[in-house]
Amino acid sequence: MFAKFASYIKGHESVPGEAKLLRKLDLFILSFCCLCYFANYLDRTNINNAYVSGMREELNFHGNQLNQINTVFTVGYIVGQVPSNLALTFVPPRLFFPAVMLIWGGLTMITAAVSNPQGIMAIRFFLGLAESSTFVGTHYILGSWYTEKELGKRSGIFTASGLAGTMFGGFIQTGIHSSMDGMQGLSGWRWLFIIDGLITIPIAIYGFIVFPDTPTTTKARYLTAEEKALAVSRMPESGAVKVPLNTAFLKSVFCTWYWYAFVMLWVIAGETESFSTNSLLALYMQSHPTHSYSVPQLNNYPTGVPAVGIVSTLFWATLTDFMGGKRYLVGYFIGITGIVTSALILACFDRTSVVFGAYYWAGAVYACQATFFAWCNDAMREKDARLRSVVIASMNMGSNAVNAWWSIIFYSADLAPRFTRGMWAMIACSIALALWTLGITLMTVREERRSSGVREGDDGQVDETQKEV
Repeated sequence: MFAKFASYIKGHESVPGEAKLLRKLDLFILSFCCLCYFANYLDRTNINNAYVSGMREELNFHGNQLNQINTVFTVGYIVGQVPSNLALTFVPPRLFFPAVMLIWGGLTMITAAVSNPQGIMAIRFFLGLAESSTFVGTHYILGSWYTEKELGKRSGIFTASGLAGTMFGGFIQTGIHSSMDGMQGLSGWRWLFIIDGLITIPIAIYGFIVFPDTPTTTKARYLTAEEKALAVSRMPESGAVKVPLNTAFLKSVFCTWYWYAFVMLWVIAGETESFSTNSLLALYMQSHPTHSYSVPQLNNYPTGVPAVGIVSTLFWATLTDFMGGKRYLVGYFIGITGIVTSALILACFDRTSVVFGAYYWAGAVYACQATFFAWCNDAMREKDARLRSVVIASMNMGSNAVNAWWSIIFYSADLAPRFTRGMWAMIACSIALALWTLGITLMTVREERRSSGVREGDDGQVDETQKEV
């Protein structure tokens, strides 16, 4: 076992030249995707940092307008999911990704000029539309290049980069607020949007230069002809097929169990994750009945949540790769975490240290991002590329469709600091996730047996004569 683990850590190659190919892919694919997602999360979550750093008072926010703005963003994000992922099967990703990145960077900078919450709502819709390609698009690309023993770790690194954007966003806002507030007559929160937007420009240029598209279409000069052939041979031939977009394709989407199983999986898991993505700890601190927190504390203390998420994501993504792709283990871990952390907050609300600890621990549920999308990629390797792209996009679309109203009902800012409804919702989702994970595990096992043409007879002996036609 130790020899196997050592071989895994060193990136043992089963084919000559494979380790070198992986190093190149990691250097160029992961570097761009991680930088892209880091900037994506900076631009996406800075609204919460700005809200607690003066924007609420300056623009005269009231009620749950912050939640409404986040909902408008989510609507745009939902609308763009499937079209953007399908676009990657038509437009070279090396052009598509950087182009939309420049668009969302510009929209982020424009946000600095708003004078009311309504203006932010309009901008955030189009920002969501532009950013919809990054998360699901990257998972589609990663699934096109990496095998099931490599994919989890890469998906984990990618996801962790977004969490790092969430975490460092607080520190960046603190630095801007303390050093640039009032510069050129602009508030610190306005400078945050300007700087975040400017960060995207060099990353987009880098993507135009180095991103390699997919194994069957790549023209990357840093890959030799042998490495391009090896990249194609590593992946199932059927998985690279791109069927025509017609009625038959649409029917195939809704007639496959993969769509229903994995979309619902991410709908449920996404709502366990929303416990952390809705910045509940920051809102808890801001509305605390007895404690008063400074602006730096409001921005810095919640960064512990994504920090825990990064550790959990990398741990589980690496572990499930090492264990041969057993992604379902994460579903059970998250189920336990969701129940325990919510129960602690409900039972020990008056003990601030316990509440802080529970919110930090709850950040561990971020591990589901990397592992569940890797699970879908693993399960659909033999399916055509466009079907896989639609299922991946639909997973995130379904989750965000629920998020569009879920946060308002369960995590509205005016429900702070207790969020009692949200705690019970988290417990219910955690139980549902464990059960749904079990169901998909049974389905994937059955599908593997069917695809290999193996049937078990009544006497327990394997009957290999029955082949699926």
